Amino acid sequence: MSSVITPSYGFSFPPLAPQPRRFSCAEFHQMGDMGWFEGRRAMLIEGEILEMPGPNPPHATITAKVDTTLRRFFAAGFVIRNQSPLVLGQSTDPEPDLAVVAGQLMDYYAAHPTTAALVIEVADSTLAFDTSDKASLYAAARIADYWVVDLVSKRLLIFRQPQADATQPFGAKYAPALVLTPPATVSPLGLPSVSIPVAELLP
Repeated sequence: MSSVITPSYGFSFPPLAPQPRRFSCAEFHQMGDMGWFEGRRAMLIEGEILEMPGPNPPHATITAKVDTTLRRFFAAGFVIRNQSPLVLGQSTDPEPDLAVVAGQLMDYYAAHPTTAALVIEVADSTLAFDTSDKASLYAAARIADYWVVDLVSKRLLIFRQPQADATQPFGAKYAPALVLTPPATVSPLGLPSVSIPVAELLP
């Protein structure tokens, strides 16, 4: 009768639980280049890929309207990026609906921007997320001017004065939002000399 002798080395490995696989911005962008998100909207938040609802007609239309309006006011010295990467860390790229960044277009040929003078999200089904978790994320990244175009209530929410707050999802928050409706106007912090009619940002 034969037996199998299992060598003992005096130690054992503890069982390993499955671990979540988190991604870097470089990996996330490479996946996008390979077509992984074709026809879908995705963002990277602290290494986790989140799939967002596809743009319905109201969202797509108002995003285009806001883009057109911004281009009338932000000229030389600024670039308006539409649903493009905004790298807020090694593993965070929320790809906002619109971001106004300083500089010239070709300044971002080799690398995506890492901050913005103004970030705008157009929100319908994502309103709760955009005004809570995403607001905390942008506040943590020290984005000084964050606007949410609320398609549900047809109003503009202005978030400013980012500040630390350990109770928030990403450890920061903005001062209470300023709520604007027509015929009000708004002046971006990055371009205080202009007044944009709120009506030109809403349905």
